[in-house]
Amino acid sequence: MKEKLFELLKKEQRGYDVHQLAEILNIQGSDQYKKFVRQLNELENEWIIARDQKDRYHMAEDLGYFQGKLRVNAKGFGFVDLDEISYYVAKENLHLGMDQDLVLAHILKDGRHDTECEIVRILEHHNKRFVGVVKKDRDQFYFLPDKDLAKRKILVNNYDAFPLVHDSKVLVEIDSYGRELQGHITKVLGYKYDPGIDILSLLLENDIYTEFMEATLKEIEKVPDHVEPSMIEDHRQDLRDLLTITIDGEDARDFDDAISIQKEKDGYRLWVHIADVSYYVREGSALDKEAYRRGTSVYVTDRVVPMLPQVLSNGICSLNPKEDRLAITAQMDIDKSGTIRAYQLYPSIINSDERMTYTKVNRIMDGDLALMKEYSHLLAMISYMQECAGWIRQRRHALGAINFDTKEARIVVNEQGEPQEILLRERGEAERIIEDFMICANECVAAHLKWLDLPAMYRVHEQPEPKKVRTFARIAKTLGYSFVVNITNVHANQFQKLLEEAKGKENYDVLSSYMLRSMQKARYDAHCLGHFGLGLSEYLHFTSPIRRYPDLVVHRMLHRYVFETNQDEKQIEKDARWIVQAAADASVRERCAQEAERDVDDMKKAQYMERYVGNAYVGKVSGVTRFGLFVELENTIEGLVHISSMKDDRYQYHEEALCLIGEHTATVYRMGDEVKVRCVAANRWKRQIDFELLAPSKRKWKKRAEEKPAKENHFRKRRQKGRLRKRR
Repeated sequence: MKEKLFELLKKEQRGYDVHQLAEILNIQGSDQYKKFVRQLNELENEWIIARDQKDRYHMAEDLGYFQGKLRVNAKGFGFVDLDEISYYVAKENLHLGMDQDLVLAHILKDGRHDTECEIVRILEHHNKRFVGVVKKDRDQFYFLPDKDLAKRKILVNNYDAFPLVHDSKVLVEIDSYGRELQGHITKVLGYKYDPGIDILSLLLENDIYTEFMEATLKEIEKVPDHVEPSMIEDHRQDLRDLLTITIDGEDARDFDDAISIQKEKDGYRLWVHIADVSYYVREGSALDKEAYRRGTSVYVTDRVVPMLPQVLSNGICSLNPKEDRLAITAQMDIDKSGTIRAYQLYPSIINSDERMTYTKVNRIMDGDLALMKEYSHLLAMISYMQECAGWIRQRRHALGAINFDTKEARIVVNEQGEPQEILLRERGEAERIIEDFMICANECVAAHLKWLDLPAMYRVHEQPEPKKVRTFARIAKTLGYSFVVNITNVHANQFQKLLEEAKGKENYDVLSSYMLRSMQKARYDAHCLGHFGLGLSEYLHFTSPIRRYPDLVVHRMLHRYVFETNQDEKQIEKDARWIVQAAADASVRERCAQEAERDVDDMKKAQYMERYVGNAYVGKVSGVTRFGLFVELENTIEGLVHISSMKDDRYQYHEEALCLIGEHTATVYRMGDEVKVRCVAANRWKRQIDFELLAPSKRKWKKRAEEKPAKENHFRKRRQKGRLRKRR
């Protein structure tokens, strides 16, 4: 019945009323008619169909209804995306919709903008809890959320249940939505100005779980602290005599990958050993449910919120030196072209010989004599690693892998959590080598599972959306680069070549940053859709099961279908269906972690700049908007120069050229311009930094439309002079 109804409504643009539909669909009898009307009401409630002003039914999309995620700007208006168009939502048309809510929107034909809509219904509330402070005024408490709600209040009904003081930081769960939200306090975090409360607040605001469930804590009491002989299965290969090392950062505590390498006649044999976390975290256990709920470990300035309890992440699952550990090994034979010509995947037991750091390995490769003497037994291995990684990198480059090489900040804090320094995170050759080996192992496992048609959770990065490619091409043009591509079928190597062209130029960082923004977000999926940024057709995450749930899922699938050769078709179908939802949930948890990490970085940068208000800096224009310029300093701190503070002229925003131009002086500000600024304000709670310009740009704007007539007049005068000479 539904299929016939949809076919009918799609065919007839004028629509049908209920009687016409009943007649065409041959609905007979009162009982059948009532059932039919109920079905229409259900479809209408789901907004699959809708009625016009004359009560005629249409497909909802034909009347301009669509679903999407609402993005609310700090100024109070919002946007909802549909295909390649972002629909503007005026403040008065939000109708209580909040940032990130899933909404039903209706396109307005008579709006103030060409593409404008209004919110018809909130389908799913994203904001289910808020962190904020309790204020006290004349023995009365009230709650102020950290997140700006555009003057909407949250009424809390259980202040008496907690020992509260003025500026207590609390977590509030929302019970009901309306013009005023109703909620209750679930947890007191502490005093607003206590060390660490600021970061804890942001973690909770981004739905990061900071405490383990009681069932999880009970379960880890049974976890062994060492590998016992009974744990070593017959099919597990013993690699304890193979020279093996881990290479991580100085402050790393969980080591989930180790490597071994040997020179072969036609290349290298590379072993990538990954901690076999799936042996300890069994499917359906409390530990497994906890890991699924968290999705990923979260790394912020002075702490880690781990996916697994430290007994596992820093203990039995961590590939600590001189200790037996269970692992899953990808053994790969790599030739001079960087291609894997043969491989094996198997469970193993290893014993890491050394816990190396990136710093030590980089210094050894730079010729540090003292370290070369101390680690003389690793010199050949490190040399092999360099050459093998170089081959792998060259292959990926030929496939079109994009190396954004963006700047990343390292925020140094003291014991009170106060930022002391903001430095650029250095990335040396050792970091690149390990990255190359991990990508190689991930690709190998992905190809294996794909071609065996086994259930797996893939890491996918799809081709950029055409509208974003078009916008990026325009930005590249303003920066002085030509980026002419087919926006519906762009290739990774086209982005790669553009970055190589810009390498070493002043505006490289800006170009790289906007190129990264033009890309789609990588996510997890049950289908192998390839990884655009890496230029690979098969890719997944296999190498970090201690800190990422998708890697743990891949390990389980390897155990179930590759190592134990389970061919139960019903189990395969069950796993394939389960992975669809698990991949979507893992992607959501990853985004929560990324947003929390970004928010904490922004807050700490603003807190750092609070001490330097009044200081002058040199930076680069990293963004141009209608309301001003974003300026980024060398250490990645970014602030806004609001257009109202630019007093030397009245500036207009030119959308096509993406620049601000002075009406009287013709002074122009574009992305990549170097400017001198002064920090005039910084607020850690709002995560905002404000700059003002100290020196105007020397660049002047010239309109080509005005230049052309001037040139024509010049040549016309010359021709007239020529004619006069001939007459004479």
